[in-house]
Amino acid sequence: MPRHFITGTELRAEELQGLIQRAAELKAAPDSSDALRGRSVALIFQKPSTRTRVSFETGVFELGGHPMVLRTDELQLSRGESVRDTAYVLSRHAAAIGIRTGDDELVSEMAAHASVPVINMLTPSHHPCQALADLLTLQECFGRLDGLAIAYVGDGNNVARSLIEVGRLAGIDVRVAAPDGYQLDPHDGATLTGDPREAVRGANAVYTDVWVSMSDDPASAQERRRDLAPYRLSDELLDLAAPGAIALHCLPAHPGEEITEQVLYGPRQRIWDQAENRRHAQKALLELLIGA
Repeated sequence: MPRHFITGTELRAEELQGLIQRAAELKAAPDSSDALRGRSVALIFQKPSTRTRVSFETGVFELGGHPMVLRTDELQLSRGESVRDTAYVLSRHAAAIGIRTGDDELVSEMAAHASVPVINMLTPSHHPCQALADLLTLQECFGRLDGLAIAYVGDGNNVARSLIEVGRLAGIDVRVAAPDGYQLDPHDGATLTGDPREAVRGANAVYTDVWVSMSDDPASAQERRRDLAPYRLSDELLDLAAPGAIALHCLPAHPGEEITEQVLYGPRQRIWDQAENRRHAQKALLELLIGA
């Protein structure tokens, strides 16, 4: 049976540790693996993308493979062909299937019928590939993962959920600060609070994400900005964290909203390392899933 990567919790703790180590090795030597030589990876994009697309395309190429990018209007899915039939066909041509979509069930159904690994490149509930890049970035900065504390401030969304779920496997203490109506449901091992200062105090990293995403109702944008304004990631908030703490953001960013321009482009952030690390972490993931 193929190994899928839907939430990130499919990994064992020791596998995650090995994956992060392998990602660091691939970052140091990008052309050292040809795990996908002569093979294709199907990349289905039903949602717009910058980092996910460029990191997966480049990563598959560096592994010696062909990134087969498929948009919604290029697939018969848009004309009523079933997910099951699509999974059967793609499995005959690709070594793995990645999906970025606004439908969690579509990914689960694809995985149920595919005979090759299915990778969640983003759904409304999960963003596990981003979490892998986050962990690689933290490992680079602190030389360890176990025992670190991360404060996520703002909208409790798919990024925060995956950070909790994958971070737990690595021994990371994740705290999520969000106002009522924006907070995650309780998760084992995560501290949920409405106070951003409480969450950030003593943290090794402070993480944020956009307040108005592509899946949100545009009519609610101003209300969301008003409700989330106290959770802006600023130098003043970062000052409450542990000495040497870093700022993280999965991007795209809106300076002046969820993060100040001073933090986004300043010396205390590792945001652009995060963006690059998507490629290296995903290469290690592909190697693991296809059994290279």
